Amino acid sequence: MKNIDISGIIVPLLTPMNADETINEKELRNQVNHQINSGIHGVFPLGTNGEAYILSFDEKIKILQIVVDEVKGRVPVYAGTGCISTKETIELSKKAEEIGVDILSVVTPYFASASQDELYNHFKEVADNVNLPIVLYNIPARSGNSIAPTTVEKLSEIENIVGVKDSSGNFDNILQYIEKTRSRRDFAVLSGNDSLILWCLLAGGRGGIAGCANVFPTTMASIYNSYRDGDIEKARDYQDSIRSFRNCFKFGNPNTIVKTAVSLLGFPVGKCRKPFSEVSEEGIRAIKKVLDENSRKGIK
Repeated sequence: MKNIDISGIIVPLLTPMNADETINEKELRNQVNHQINSGIHGVFPLGTNGEAYILSFDEKIKILQIVVDEVKGRVPVYAGTGCISTKETIELSKKAEEIGVDILSVVTPYFASASQDELYNHFKEVADNVNLPIVLYNIPARSGNSIAPTTVEKLSEIENIVGVKDSSGNFDNILQYIEKTRSRRDFAVLSGNDSLILWCLLAGGRGGIAGCANVFPTTMASIYNSYRDGDIEKARDYQDSIRSFRNCFKFGNPNTIVKTAVSLLGFPVGKCRKPFSEVSEEGIRAIKKVLDENSRKGIK
């Protein structure tokens, strides 16, 4: 199994698309380099911001091949390989391993309700079939299933399950993940909520998988860098600086807001796939206003 330091700010890389909703390979490669050049600590294709939920199996393979090829080992590549079924999750995870990703991020199965025993058995079977480190992904608002802290504790006993990303927005859940896995020193708890990254770090977590890094990569990376350097006040300033942008999420699907913002910054990333592609004129005005204000403040 690869020994990867799971820490810092990992960007759940958006998937650039052409007007006909095909993958824009040229811009995907550009986004990879933009993120790495901005100081991000890892790239994560096929996450929620990457619209994995609406991509075909073959498109997912293509995206992973492009990203691994473009990263060229400069930062770790996390691949989102979670599917509804255990069988398909294993199949995609094996493909990702063949392609050369460094870490798998496996979201809970979604749409149908799953018991904690079913979740445990799902993740264990995936782990048994690959030789890569796995980060569990808890996002109950989207998946309908939540990994209980006791289940994470049990899963952390499996050698290649090395971390968990929590996007529940419930800070106490993050704390319980940290508490339940503290005995395994190499187990990483990551915040999937951008507003909680610093507080996760202060509680003993390792960083965050941050959708806002698609828009403000330098600022998001600086939250972790400042914390690592012991400058908590500066880290808090960086953390606080993204609040105005996150307030724009009320205007639509956060994935769509993020992709719209990146487009407004001049990157030809296209829209999210229909039907999840609309932002009201009011929302666009609000996003433009925040981007303009943040640009003047040097937030990038």
